Amino acid sequence: MGGWAIAVHGGAGVDPNLPLQRQEEAKRLLTRCLKLGISALRSNLPAIDVVELVVRELESDPLFNSGRGSALTEKGTMVENDYFITEENVGMLKLAKEANSIMFDYRIPLPSTCSAGAAAANNPIRMNGLPISVYAPETVGCTVVDRQGRCAAATSTGGLMNKKIGRIGDSPLIGSGTYAGKLCGVSCTGEGEAIIRATLARDVAAVMEYKGLGLQAAVDFVIKERLDEGKAGLIAVSNKGEVACGFNANGMFRGCATEDGFMEVGIW
Repeated sequence: MGGWAIAVHGGAGVDPNLPLQRQEEAKRLLTRCLKLGISALRSNLPAIDVVELVVRELESDPLFNSGRGSALTEKGTMVENDYFITEENVGMLKLAKEANSIMFDYRIPLPSTCSAGAAAANNPIRMNGLPISVYAPETVGCTVVDRQGRCAAATSTGGLMNKKIGRIGDSPLIGSGTYAGKLCGVSCTGEGEAIIRATLARDVAAVMEYKGLGLQAAVDFVIKERLDEGKAGLIAVSNKGEVACGFNANGMFRGCATEDGFMEVGIW
């Protein structure tokens, strides 16, 4: 076995105008969650418990689109719990409704032929002097392999802003947005429908098993070959203690670490 490894993400598809302050806040959150997972792994906590611990921490911060601060449905709700609703996501729901659209990357409304869509895109809602669109990255996830070579993955999301009530995205579908088996653990983020069509997370394990690819090569292959025109990203670990990530969007909030001392946090 190659020792433990951990990766976390806070969503693929990043506003190119995201202020440096928000970038640093995201990096600090990812670093804090990485260190939480590292501490647990050093204490020999099983991989499945580590991914749950880390994703709960990611969910508790409204910076990312899961748990508190999640995207709201078209009726302005998630569940019967005000804990999940923040000033920022109410503002983004208003923007999406004015654009008569959902938000695929959770910040930028899809192009619309209606004048309301153009008006909302050109005159974004502002909060604390900044466009509201800069406040909400996407899905969160964590993948872990422990010292025993056991792989685990967890993914959590608020979904699409202004989504229809009852919509199910890729995150809870095992094999699509989340997968873990003997070879690897994978957590995806991005356009859910494209990820579902590709069964993206499971496909990483499949090409490792049937094509004999290593972890990073498998990740690169599925991102390039399986997403048709969809935008997405993923993080992965292997049972050998390897860690990898890949995305075809302009950026992905991510971080990773291995037992040999390697640690990295990035966006672009």
